[in-house]
Amino acid sequence: MDTYGLWSLFPTLIVLIMAIVTRRTIESLMTGALVGMLMIDPTSVVNQASDTLLTVLGNDTVTWIILVCGLFGSLIALLVRTGGVLAFGDVMTRRIHGRRQGLLTTWLLGLAIFVDDYLNALAISASMKKITDRFKVSREMLAYIVDSTAAPICILVPFSTWAVFFAGLLEENNVTGSGMGLYIEAIPYMFYAWIAAAVVPLVAMGWIPAIGPMKTAELRASGGQVMPDGAEENALEVEDEGQRRPHLLNFLLPIASLIFFTWYFDIDILRGVIVALAVTLVLIFSQRLMSFHATFDTALDGFKSMLMPLGTLVAGFTLKEVNDGLGLTEYVIQTLQPLMTAQLLPAVSFVTMAFLAFATGSFWGLFAVAMPIVLPLASSVHAEMPLVIGALISASAFGSHACFYGDSTVLSAQGSGCTPMAHALTQLPYALIAAFLATLVFLAAGYL
Repeated sequence: MDTYGLWSLFPTLIVLIMAIVTRRTIESLMTGALVGMLMIDPTSVVNQASDTLLTVLGNDTVTWIILVCGLFGSLIALLVRTGGVLAFGDVMTRRIHGRRQGLLTTWLLGLAIFVDDYLNALAISASMKKITDRFKVSREMLAYIVDSTAAPICILVPFSTWAVFFAGLLEENNVTGSGMGLYIEAIPYMFYAWIAAAVVPLVAMGWIPAIGPMKTAELRASGGQVMPDGAEENALEVEDEGQRRPHLLNFLLPIASLIFFTWYFDIDILRGVIVALAVTLVLIFSQRLMSFHATFDTALDGFKSMLMPLGTLVAGFTLKEVNDGLGLTEYVIQTLQPLMTAQLLPAVSFVTMAFLAFATGSFWGLFAVAMPIVLPLASSVHAEMPLVIGALISASAFGSHACFYGDSTVLSAQGSGCTPMAHALTQLPYALIAAFLATLVFLAAGYL
């Protein structure tokens, strides 16, 4: 394999610069791949592109992730459309009588709805905003709590689209053991997610006061204006469109089936989600919640909603193949190994990748590029592999949580009824507090 030295970093640098400027992930990744192909052999770019795409799409791991994420999208769409999520929220919030209870219930709902950060943000905000409005809670505070239990919670549970994606990356990078097994080993070391989730009840109870822009928003809400200026009540709603009130089982039974059968089939989430979809279809048709055509149109729409992350996956793996051809991994290992210690690597990985994820808005594709570099480096310096993986995935969660134009930020804001910028600015101080504490813990864990 040819090694291009410092120039092997050039395609990745192009990706980062282009992502910051354009805020477009897939286009940035593919542009970086094209630049790398031109560096390898400018006379055979077409052949390189077709061969690389066929290699990526022919990879069993990639195919598995595409199926799982697409079927997850279908399951999420059906759970929302049938009103099962709304029924779950109704039961959980029936006896709320105060501000603290409302905020803590929102947090608990976030812990319970862990399958996907999109489902989490949509379901909780739609279920809770009318309740929190009664107690003059600002929509920014609601959006913060909803967003803080989206990606940070999803990565802590091995039954989520995030877990599937990163477990697939670990498999692709030939780590020792199964990708999902190593992912589960890394969960205790995902310090940012643990801290971010733990800060929420402290804020809800008032033990950590509203600070900065959040304090301004809460003062405005106490005067009766819960929504920020410029926001419109056009948030996504979870409505019962059937002829009868949806039953709580419409949510609980599919989720329980997903969890049980994933474990039953030896942590194979593809089989788990297939069973969960089958259970959901039985519930829909037995209760006549939707027509045959509407059901499968909804499932198809849900599958299509995953096209962006799946496109990011393919683009990220394409760039990885090109970087392998440039010898990027070997160059980085040879350059940094004398300078990096096993003790510092987890903290440095977290800080660096968290900044890049925040700057680029790439929470999946960026790590398809980073893992082939960081994991061999961790192995070469004999760092604790689950700790390093926990640092990388924590960085991804921080990016999704804090990025101003991230999908989770936008969806949480829209669902809660405030503007994305108002949500991002009020949330950022709390995300930075969690990131600072996580960095200290990664440093301590690295040395201990």
